[in-house]
Amino acid sequence: MQHDTIAVIDFGGQYAHLIATKIRRLGVLAEIRQPEDPIEAFHGYKGIIISGSPALSSHGEDQDYTKEIYDLALPIVGFCFGHQEIAKHYGGEVIHGGREWGRADLQIQGKHPLFSGLGPSEQVWMSHYDSVASVGPDFDELGYSVTAGGEHRYAAIGSDTLKRYGFQFHPEVDDTVHGTEMISNFVFEICGCEASWSMEKYLDEELDRIRAQVGDESVFLLASGGVDSTVAAVIIEKALGPDRLHLLHIDNGLMRKEESARVLERFRLMGLGEHLHFIDASETFLEALAGLVEPEEKRRAIGDTFVTVFQETARKLQIENHLLGQGTLYPDTIETGGTRRADVIKTHHNRVPIIEKMIEEGKVVEPLTELYKVEVRELGERLGISDELLWRHPFPGPGLGVRLLCNTGEADRTGFDTSEPLLVEVSRRFGMEALLLPIRSVGVKADLRAYEHPVLLTGSAPWNTLIQAASAVTKEIPGINRCIWNLTPEAPSFALPLAAKVTRERLDLLREADHIVMEALRRHQLYDEIWQCPTVLVPLQLGGSEGELIVLRPVISERAMTAQPYPLPESVLDDLRGAILSLPGVSGLALDITSKPPGTIEWE
Repeated sequence: MQHDTIAVIDFGGQYAHLIATKIRRLGVLAEIRQPEDPIEAFHGYKGIIISGSPALSSHGEDQDYTKEIYDLALPIVGFCFGHQEIAKHYGGEVIHGGREWGRADLQIQGKHPLFSGLGPSEQVWMSHYDSVASVGPDFDELGYSVTAGGEHRYAAIGSDTLKRYGFQFHPEVDDTVHGTEMISNFVFEICGCEASWSMEKYLDEELDRIRAQVGDESVFLLASGGVDSTVAAVIIEKALGPDRLHLLHIDNGLMRKEESARVLERFRLMGLGEHLHFIDASETFLEALAGLVEPEEKRRAIGDTFVTVFQETARKLQIENHLLGQGTLYPDTIETGGTRRADVIKTHHNRVPIIEKMIEEGKVVEPLTELYKVEVRELGERLGISDELLWRHPFPGPGLGVRLLCNTGEADRTGFDTSEPLLVEVSRRFGMEALLLPIRSVGVKADLRAYEHPVLLTGSAPWNTLIQAASAVTKEIPGINRCIWNLTPEAPSFALPLAAKVTRERLDLLREADHIVMEALRRHQLYDEIWQCPTVLVPLQLGGSEGELIVLRPVISERAMTAQPYPLPESVLDDLRGAILSLPGVSGLALDITSKPPGTIEWE
């Protein structure tokens, strides 16, 4: 059956693949195309969407693409970078300025099919450095955006004559409340597509793809026990049968409290215990991480060690010729710079160079690489996996290794001189005291990795005020990508970094704090409401207190590409203050109140 199809041109934006996912969920096939694909590759589509990009349109970056697409008699819409490229191509101006992060209000001007069924004001999601300053003669301004920083023109533009449109915001992310409707309006109202595609076909196609790739061989799957590896295991078993699937669970010393025992029991109860293997490799991982401080070095060491342990175990079991199975999701690929133009936000353990080489050689089986967490859970439900397993909080492959920050003991004060006066002004505006912290954490801004400073805010304020303050700080002050709210009453006058490496003692401390947080969320019946809640150990001494800082990071998300901080009730905060601050080696407690972007969910 021939399906109506939309082409999504991937310029390396963090959300490019999500556009295709959203379209497929509308019942229309979407295919990813590369910007340099020949013009013939775009024939037969019903429309084209141009994604965002880490490149700067204002600086003429990434201009070597097939611009003949603009000569096609097809509707085209651009998001963020794509919006800017469309404006520029047809006589508009793009400037480096007017940056926006996070939520904004789109004020829609007049009526247009793109916004059919929507109100005059819509919440949208921004992440950009460049802006459209003017449009060509064939274009109209369809909407402008409003943030705490003021109004921004040309947030939505269009030419019905040319059938060319642009959104400065990202309708594909869940934080644009009615973004799916906007995409649907383009696909159905503008492009005239008919729905004939279904996600139900994905499983049948994936089973066929696995059988074709594996042939007569078998698969040895790294099974952490999380949602992704569990769903991957069930799919591979369905494709190949139980005799051709071996599972390996590795205790890397970076697991949650008593996690390995629970994982092994779950797999046995699911009937996946016939070829289930377990190895305690915690000492091996600790040796590999000894002395490492920089986040990317830690992630690569963890990924390389996983492969080393996997290969050694396979040799001992005499199954070294088996293909490697992984539960890799699309965000793992895109954040590791998995497409030509994507920036490396953070290297995921399943995308270190040695695994990339194995992928090129066809030695890795990954049934979930086209999907996000929400689609994986949907697949899991179709496969009959229990809700208890499917709706567990996501836990990163590197485990607590990326929640245990390390430091040489030397203060990192990059950009402090320029940031501190601005920080004082912004924090006073919201009645807060602010302290720039002499460490850095990983974030993402305009599809680029941002390794920048967090800010500690102290003061009593309503949740909305805290969020506005965090948004203003990260938007208005260069070099800051994260805000945390002090959960102790006293505002520290200084912060000193502590020399700290990956040790079993620090991991045990973090393990206990994480256990306290998870149990509190269950006790207060918030576990299912919160998507993920990392607990982070930060080697900082605040003021005269001795010990390290614990940061809580509860968020709401669907696909991990964007996230919003979750407002823990005061009763929960009181519970956690008493339990965590009484732990030996802990001197401070804070709540991460940053959205993604600009702060990634994990700190590393």
